[in-house]
Amino acid sequence: MKATRLMMSSAVLALALGLGAPALAQDIDFGDNSSTWADDDQCDDPRFEGPGAALIRSPVDEMRDAADCQAAYEAGEITLVAADEPAAPASQDAGEIDFGDDSGVWANDQECDDPRFGGTLDSHLMADATDCRTAYEAGEVTFEASDEVSGAVQPGGDIDFGDDSGNWANDGECDDPRFGGALASHEMADATDCRTAYEAGDVTYTGSDDASSDTATGDIDFGNDAGTFANDGECDDPRFGGSLTSHEMADATDCQTAYEAGEVTYTPSDDAGTDVSIDDIDFGDDSGNWANDGECDDPRFGGGLDSHLLADATDCREAFEAGDVTYLGDGSGAIIIDGIDFGDDSGTYSNDAECDDPRFTGSGVGVALDDHLMADATDCSTAYTEGTVTLVEEASDGDFRINFGDDSSASAYDGVCDDPRFQGRGGALELLESNMLADATDCRAAHDAGTVTYSP
Repeated sequence: MKATRLMMSSAVLALALGLGAPALAQDIDFGDNSSTWADDDQCDDPRFEGPGAALIRSPVDEMRDAADCQAAYEAGEITLVAADEPAAPASQDAGEIDFGDDSGVWANDQECDDPRFGGTLDSHLMADATDCRTAYEAGEVTFEASDEVSGAVQPGGDIDFGDDSGNWANDGECDDPRFGGALASHEMADATDCRTAYEAGDVTYTGSDDASSDTATGDIDFGNDAGTFANDGECDDPRFGGSLTSHEMADATDCQTAYEAGEVTYTPSDDAGTDVSIDDIDFGDDSGNWANDGECDDPRFGGGLDSHLLADATDCREAFEAGDVTYLGDGSGAIIIDGIDFGDDSGTYSNDAECDDPRFTGSGVGVALDDHLMADATDCSTAYTEGTVTLVEEASDGDFRINFGDDSSASAYDGVCDDPRFQGRGGALELLESNMLADATDCRAAHDAGTVTYSP
């Protein structure tokens, strides 16, 4: 009997102690270890406080630093933050609430992101109306009318760091341009990274007035997608730091996407958009392969063929007079020596110390590439000045290196040269652009026989 009473007394004592003790670790859902700061021996979960907790704890790390927080909790270094008993919000008719509009990036995704309704995106304050109204009327969220409803990280000073809604938030690098970051899209959207860097003295605060001199997207004429490399995911317009002068105002989609993502900045061109009299424009001639086809291919007017610079005069003059194209200015940084226009450096292999322009021959030539016609200016002008290349007109025919391409054309090996760069009785009656650099054997034979001539 004594043993039985002793066991009962022990059970009662344990129950009494359990009622008065704080929650055990197994009673707490610590979450997972998906935080950027997981496993750094500091608890970053904002639900905890104490000497074992990180100095800065962001809402985005709630229930995402399980191992660190559980270890610190069991060691007695942190405790759960005492939560104030929330007051029941007064019922409010939906008609009395200004839900705002649907201008938020994540509007109409069936999730209310407005922080006045418990959402986590400050950028969606009054900008997720449909989602929040639907959720409110369904009783899934409550409305907290507050002048400063925000998940913003506020330091002890006067700086509003914003929140962590940026795509690159919590990556250990401050991207907010107010602190010298490079992404305009992350202004007030990289709070934890920037606050950490600021308190460590790694960045300084310049203020929102100086954060950016960006021009509103609506004020920029991005042009069109007439460039050869448009819609390839890379902005080539030199007004946005691109390297192809031929793509000025001709890579609109790529550049607008990059600009709105904060990946590039806009520097207006002195030449672009300038009103120019038709009498002041040198349209060139009609020596281009695609001249007189009703389409202006000269890149100075937004055309996509560098080889047609000053070589599609009739088409471009007619398009200019009709108002279908605008003159973008020469703006090509053309190099002219001894009357030779070397063009620009828009070629893929420009500035590699080899001249790839097919108009030149000599030891300084790399590979004669048709798409580098007037597009390898620095290499070719340097080689010309050094005497390692000469214009093909000044050299013997045997020295001229023609890139015949390959035999991938469906018309290859038929005894007729189908490459439109060659003309003559040995060439096909119908010359298609698809056969360019694709009928090597036939064209080499015809060229060697003298039945076609090369006209790049």
